[in-house]
Amino acid sequence: MPNIDFALATVGWAPSYVEKLRDVLGAREFVHTRDVAEIEQYLEVADVAIVGGDLDARFLAAPKLRWVHCDHAGLEKSAKPEVFKRGLLVTSSAGRSAPVLAEHALFFMLAFAFQFTKFMEAQRAHQWGFPGQDQLRGLYGHTVGILGLGNTGRELAVRCQALGTRVLGYRRKAGEVPGVDRLYSVERGETIEPILRESDYLALALPLSDQTWHIIGAEQLGMMKRSAVIVNMGRGGLIDEPALIAALRKGQIAGAGLDTFEREPLPSESPLWDFPNVLITPHTTPQVPDRTGRSFEIIAENARRYRNGQIDLLNLLRPEDVYTHGH
Repeated sequence: MPNIDFALATVGWAPSYVEKLRDVLGAREFVHTRDVAEIEQYLEVADVAIVGGDLDARFLAAPKLRWVHCDHAGLEKSAKPEVFKRGLLVTSSAGRSAPVLAEHALFFMLAFAFQFTKFMEAQRAHQWGFPGQDQLRGLYGHTVGILGLGNTGRELAVRCQALGTRVLGYRRKAGEVPGVDRLYSVERGETIEPILRESDYLALALPLSDQTWHIIGAEQLGMMKRSAVIVNMGRGGLIDEPALIAALRKGQIAGAGLDTFEREPLPSESPLWDFPNVLITPHTTPQVPDRTGRSFEIIAENARRYRNGQIDLLNLLRPEDVYTHGH
């Protein structure tokens, strides 16, 4: 049963949660600091680290470090081949915000279904609606495709099904997923093509890796319905942005709801700002009521598993998650 000798925490949590973290880790020594020099000093002796950001060369060089928890969702900036050569266990807080990320995806979908921006324009003009409003159709009865059925994808699936949509899903493993009417999987050798062709709304909730980078490009956009909307709640690199811009210009798809981009902040000269059928949010989602508490629950469970010698830590970075395009 591995003990934790020295735990280093750099998270910007309230003191009450830092104390709870100290207790749950049960380390012989525990230090909480955000001072750069002190972090470098303590990395020489720490075997566990709970950090607010991503891994860098300091962590890879730390001689005793065995487990690092990064207190955010995506691990693509830490998913370097060296991590696995080093044998480092790296986990994240993925899932802590999943319910509201699912709401965010629905916000985009409903905004397009109800043509929210046109109603707002009419309201500001003191105008009673707009031409063509009688052609609007809600989400009910439509097909939603979800690429990625991790925390956010699963939360989105049950919400979409509750609204009366048909839900198609895609993930690595086969099996059944609540809220998903038809699952396609890598394990069964299936592709995303049927989902692209059938979906009225396509939601991306995948992590970014070498396997998912530009999973949506010109070919995939060309398979989608001209009436379809794409929603990206994953990472900007999931979509080939120039291909998306070209598809929007040609009218190949009806619109896009984008919270994340290949370059962030999105450059002011990007054509995406000016498309009337693109909704943009700046990689920002409303928080759950106690986001730190949800992070703490993940860390607490992983601390229990770690001390018990279990290797199946929650949100564990795996070799198939390696991402080299951004490094």
